[in-house]
Amino acid sequence: MSILKPSRLALTVAGALAFGVLAACQTPEQAVSSAQIETVAMTANQRQDAAAERRLREWAKQGLPVAERELGMLYRSRPAQRAETIRLFESAARAGDAEAAFQLGELYRVEVAGATADPAAAAPWYKLAALQHHARAALMLGLLYKNGSGVRQDDEQAAKWLDLASDQGNAHAMFLLSYAYNEGRGVVRDPAKGRKLLEEAAEHEYPPAIQELAMVVQQGDSHSAKDELRAGHLMKEATEHRHNNWNRF
Repeated sequence: MSILKPSRLALTVAGALAFGVLAACQTPEQAVSSAQIETVAMTANQRQDAAAERRLREWAKQGLPVAERELGMLYRSRPAQRAETIRLFESAARAGDAEAAFQLGELYRVEVAGATADPAAAAPWYKLAALQHHARAALMLGLLYKNGSGVRQDDEQAAKWLDLASDQGNAHAMFLLSYAYNEGRGVVRDPAKGRKLLEEAAEHEYPPAIQELAMVVQQGDSHSAKDELRAGHLMKEATEHRHNNWNRF
């Protein structure tokens, strides 16, 4: 009894059908990675590449949060597309993208041509991102509570969010929290912890912290003896870092 062997054409057709079924079962998230989306977004932004922007729009229409966030970041410099930028960030943020939530907070907080600052609208988005351990969002939320900007002024809440940002390695938050512990503002007064945070912020190369530490060391205090040599080195370091665009913190 002879066994019929499938032809090469039949195998090819079967393989193509199997691949089609597999592709149909894939979700958009599986079909394209976040890294791919971000690479295309970089091309669209840096090279003003229209094809890359179209691809980004296609992915955003599929509901991919990373694509929505990256397209929103591309649009945020275009005042005429502010409403669409907000929609994209909101959609991505609600899908769990912490960076999109942070960017939406920034969009509301900063006044730009044609749109007034609205820190009250920014606060919940910062909180959403901060709860996902977004350090800069926690820092900004801490600042809102510290200054009573868009929210009720609350030193305890300010310290809470600054502490979260500090734990995530944000030097600006460490610096501000050091003052809170030195003064007992929103936390139990603890100068030793305040000094530790100041040292940590300086180690993270945050110029205001380095400069503050230099002045403390120059005078001497209960935590260290007067050391003018170290103070001089610290002041020089602070100046150098200021020239290197330390505003990234």
